[in-house]
Amino acid sequence: MTELNVAEGELTPVQLDEVVPFNIDALDARGRAVLLGPSLTTILGRHDYPEPVARLLGEMTVLTVLLGTSLKFSGKLIVQTQTDGPVSLLVVDFVSPDAIRAYARFDAERVDAAIEAGNTLPTEMLGKGMLALTIDQGKYMSRYQGMVQLDGSSLEEIARNYFKQSEQIPTEVRLAVGKLITRDDEGNQQLTWRAGGLLAQFLPESEDRVRQRDLHPGDAPEGADLSDQEINDDDAWAEVKALVGTIDDSELIDDNLGVHKLLFRLFHERGVRVFDGHPVVDKCSCSREKVEGLLRSFTTEQREEAVEDGKISINCEFCSTHYEFDPSEIK
Repeated sequence: MTELNVAEGELTPVQLDEVVPFNIDALDARGRAVLLGPSLTTILGRHDYPEPVARLLGEMTVLTVLLGTSLKFSGKLIVQTQTDGPVSLLVVDFVSPDAIRAYARFDAERVDAAIEAGNTLPTEMLGKGMLALTIDQGKYMSRYQGMVQLDGSSLEEIARNYFKQSEQIPTEVRLAVGKLITRDDEGNQQLTWRAGGLLAQFLPESEDRVRQRDLHPGDAPEGADLSDQEINDDDAWAEVKALVGTIDDSELIDDNLGVHKLLFRLFHERGVRVFDGHPVVDKCSCSREKVEGLLRSFTTEQREEAVEDGKISINCEFCSTHYEFDPSEIK
C-alpha cells in the first residue's frame, strides 16, 4: 500500500469512482472518502428515476461504498431500506473488492405529489421503517445482519447511530449528491451525476482513550435514568467532528476539488496520510445462467404461471437486462 503525506505540493489529480482511505494519527482517527461519477451516472440513468428518488439512491450508494470498501474478506455487503414513504425500497449491493449495483422502488403517484408540494427532502421520501445491513461471506459462512430504525432522520444520522449502537465506534458521516447538465459537441444536453461522501471514525490505541468511548451496554431496566451516563467526547474526536462539520455539500461533489484536496483542506494542520485508492465499478452480478438456475428452482406450476406469449421473460431490477426463455428449456 502506497502512503502519501498530503501536502500542498503532493496533491494528486482528481480521481472519480475511487475510495481513498486516510489516517489522522495525531487525532487517533481514520476513515475513507469518495467522489462517484461515471458509475453512479450509469446506475441512475438505467431507470430514469425522478430526481428526488435518484438523489436518495445516490446517497445510499455512496454510504454503501464507504462501508463496503472496509471489508477485509471476499464477500458482499447489502444495504436495504423498507419504509412507508414514497420511496418504499432501496437496495444497494457492494461485492468486494469493487462492484456496486443499486435500485429503488417507489410509488410514482406519491413521488409526483411530493414534488408538487415541495416535500422532496430525503427524509420525506424515505418516511419511517427499517434499514438493514447484511454481510454475506459466502455459502459456507453465516450471514451477519444489523438493523437500525428509520425514524425520519437523514441517512447520515442513521449511519452514525448504527455505528454507535452496533459497533461502539464513534463515527461521523457526510453525504452529498448533485447533478450536472452539460452539452456534447453537437449541442445535445447530457445529464451526469456526482455523489461524494466521507466517513471518519475514532479508533484510539491508548487503553485510557478506548475506555472513554465505551458506551452503555443498553441492558438497563426500562425507564431507568441514564442521564448521568453521558460520555463526553475525547478532545481529539471533538476536533475531528468539528472539522468534518465544516464540509459543505458542494465540496463533496466538486470535480475541481476532489478527495485529496478536501482532506488537505480539513486536516493539513494535524497531518493526514492517504493511501492507495480502491476503484469502484458499476457491475451487476446477474447472468443468464443464474436466472435459469432460479427458474429451475420453481415448481412446475410456478413456471407455467410465468409463461406469457409462449415465453418466460425476466428483467433484472438492478441493471435492467432482459432475459427470455423457452419453457421447454426449463425442466
